Amino acid sequence: MHTSLRSLSYIVAAADAASVSEAARRLNVSQPSISAAIAHFEEACGVQLFIRRPARGVSLTPTGERVVREARMLLTHAEDFSQMVRELGEGLSGEVVIGAFPTLAIRYLPHLLDTLAQIHPRISIIMHEGDQDEILSGLAEGRIEVALSYTFAIPADVAVERLQRLHPHAVLTADHPLAAAAEIDLADLGDAPFMLLDLPHSRDYFLRLFAAEGVQPQIVHRSRSPELLRGLVARGRGYTLHNALPDTPFTYDGGRVAMVPLKGEREPTEVALLTSRRTRPRPAVAAFLDHVRHYFEAGAAPPMALGRSPR
Repeated sequence: MHTSLRSLSYIVAAADAASVSEAARRLNVSQPSISAAIAHFEEACGVQLFIRRPARGVSLTPTGERVVREARMLLTHAEDFSQMVRELGEGLSGEVVIGAFPTLAIRYLPHLLDTLAQIHPRISIIMHEGDQDEILSGLAEGRIEVALSYTFAIPADVAVERLQRLHPHAVLTADHPLAAAAEIDLADLGDAPFMLLDLPHSRDYFLRLFAAEGVQPQIVHRSRSPELLRGLVARGRGYTLHNALPDTPFTYDGGRVAMVPLKGEREPTEVALLTSRRTRPRPAVAAFLDHVRHYFEAGAAPPMALGRSPR
């Protein structure tokens, strides 16, 4: 079978757009060119990539999903090769697509990306925030090259490089009777209203902390936004639990919270770099990985990770 990189790019574009006509528009080529590339590949390989749905575009078959995933990786490597040739004799450059768990993105990425730009100004970063399931899916499908996330539910084809352990803290109103405590038990909070960070795997982690103490939380709010929960805490709506603590007690709307570590050896979360085992990091990705490692090894990560709570 002989197929060109251009044909593969047409197939990937059709998959991304779920429409041959929309893929043609995005690539500024004719619709028959996209259709011909798909038909030639299907005929040459004896497989069906797409299910055609009149007036509703196209959708991938299971075989098509595998082919598109591999094609995406091949196209990335081809671009890497071209980029490497262009960079001979020049400084390191390129585009890196990263994924980040929301709580880690807001805590670490501003500083990480700022210092990366100072060291490698010709490396550009495309960011995708998502929960753990979205990040793992992005890595599997080749849409994300590296992720800063947690070690929840890692499949065998994802490599994990652990960076830091984050211990759980209770987030309380600044004037809470326990706000000045060195540490607290969840049982100390009694039947106070609890607000849950409602992200896949995160919600299970926090509920396990309650179960370990035999406490049944009184859940009054659920949110995917840690900053919304902190804001609600500051307004006296209850308390929440958090690991990737900000370096300030102030909330977006000017409220103030206290962050108190939980007593005893509570299960921590682990911050990690996640990459696919199926590919080797290209130069720009390797530079980003090295920068993140140095950031954590040099102690640039905040002291709250050691269990201290900013006041």
